[in-house]
Amino acid sequence: MTEWLNQFSPSPTLLVLIVLLVALLESLAVVGLLVPGIVILTAAASLAGHQHLPLPLLLAAAFAGATLGDGLSFWLGYSQRERVHRLWPFTRHPEWLARGVDFFKRYGDLSILIGRFVGPVRPIVPMVAGMLHMPTWRFAAVNIASALLWAPAYLLPGYLLGHSWDKLLALPASSERWLVTLGLMLIMLGVGFSWFRHHLGRGGWVYMRLARFSRTTPRRRRLWLALGAAHPRNEIPLASLALLVASLVALCGWTLWVLEHPAPSLPMDRQIQALLAPLADSWLGEFSNFMALSGDVLGIIALAMPWLVWLLFSRRIAAFLHISSALVGVGFANLVFKHLAGRARPDTPDYLMGSFSYPSAHTSTSIVLIGLAAAFTAEALPVKRRMWVYWGATLVCLPMALSRLVLGVHWASDLIGGALLGLVVCAITRLSYQRFVHVALTPCPWPPLVVASLLLLAARIVWLPYV
Repeated sequence: MTEWLNQFSPSPTLLVLIVLLVALLESLAVVGLLVPGIVILTAAASLAGHQHLPLPLLLAAAFAGATLGDGLSFWLGYSQRERVHRLWPFTRHPEWLARGVDFFKRYGDLSILIGRFVGPVRPIVPMVAGMLHMPTWRFAAVNIASALLWAPAYLLPGYLLGHSWDKLLALPASSERWLVTLGLMLIMLGVGFSWFRHHLGRGGWVYMRLARFSRTTPRRRRLWLALGAAHPRNEIPLASLALLVASLVALCGWTLWVLEHPAPSLPMDRQIQALLAPLADSWLGEFSNFMALSGDVLGIIALAMPWLVWLLFSRRIAAFLHISSALVGVGFANLVFKHLAGRARPDTPDYLMGSFSYPSAHTSTSIVLIGLAAAFTAEALPVKRRMWVYWGATLVCLPMALSRLVLGVHWASDLIGGALLGLVVCAITRLSYQRFVHVALTPCPWPPLVVASLLLLAARIVWLPYV
C-alpha cells in the first residue's frame, strides 16, 4: 500500500512548497477556517517521511508558512482596524470576531501561542491582536516562539509514520502487546490524572463530598480545619496530597520489584528494547541525541536559568527557592537511587561511564521542570482550562523519556522509576509552596524568556556537547 501511495507522491520540491503554502493558509485570517490544514499537513509529512526528505527542511517550510500567515493576519487587523467588522464573513458571522476578541482579552500575549493550536480561533487571534494594536515586536516574538512549537507538533507524527512504516511492518515478537499496553496505560493515566486533578480541587466533586463528610463528627471537622489552616486560603491541597501518596507508594513498590529483578531479566525491558533498537539508525536517533543534550545537567540549567533569574529579580522569592530546590533535590535523589540500585545500563557510551541506569535522571528531571512549569501556569488559568496545560506537559515529557530507549542507555523500567520520582518531587514542592502567601507570577514576560531559554540551549548544544 505504501508503494502504491508513493506513485502519487509529488516531487520533494513540490512537497516542501505544499507544506509552506498550507501552513500559511491555515494561519491566514478567515481562510484558515476553511482549509483542512491538519489533514493535508499530516498527509504531506507522511509522504515526505517515506521519501526521506530532510526533516529540518520540512520543519523550516512549516515554520516559515505559519510565521508569515500570522504576520499577514496581524498586518490586516492593524491596517484595516475600522473596516474588519464590515468585511465578509464577519458581516454574516460577527460572533467569530467577538470570540477572537474575548479570547485575546482573556489570555493576552499567551493567546497567540494557545490560539495557534486551537482550531476555531487560530486564524482570528493574530488579526485581533493587530486590531487592538499589540506592539509589533511583542507579536513577532510570540509569533516566532509559537511557530517553533507548532511546526514539529503538527509534522512529526505524520513524518514518523511515513519514515518508519516499512520498519513497523516487521515488529519483534510480542511487541504488539507492549505497544497496546503502553498506549492504554498512557491514556488511562492521562484521563485519570485529569479527572482527579479537576475534582480534587476546591469546588470539585470529590473535594465537596469530603468536606461534607468532615462535618458529620466533631473530630473529623477539627481534622479538616487543621489541614486547611496551613493554607493561606484555608484550602486543603487534596490534589497534591493525592499525587504525593500515589506516586510515593508506586515508587517504593516499583523500586523493590526492579531490585528483585536485575536487568535485563524483566521481559518488558528486553522486548521493548528489541522494538526500539532499530530506530536508533534513523532520524529518531538524531532527535534522541538532541533530547539527551536538552535533558542533562547543562541542558536543564540552560532552560531554567532565564526563568530563575526573572523570579529572583522580580522578587518572587518563594517560587525561586522552591523551583531551584526541586531541581537540586531531584538531582541528589537520582544520585542516591542510582548508587543504591547499582543497575547496569543496556549500553554505556563514554560520556556515561560510571553512571548507573535506575532511575532515569533525564525523565525525572524533565518531569520536575516541565511539571512545575505546568502547575505554576495552570494557577493563572480558569479551572476548566487547566487540564490542557497538564496534557501539554505530558506530551513534552514523553519524547524525553522515550528518547532514552531509542539511544539504548536505559531500560523501560528505568523510565517508569524516573517518572515516579519526578512526580514525588513535584508533589512535595507544590505542597510546600502552597503554604506561603506568595507574590503572583503574572504578568510574566514569557516570550523573551522562552527565546532566551532556547538560545541558551542552542548555544549549549553547539559549544558544549557531551561535557
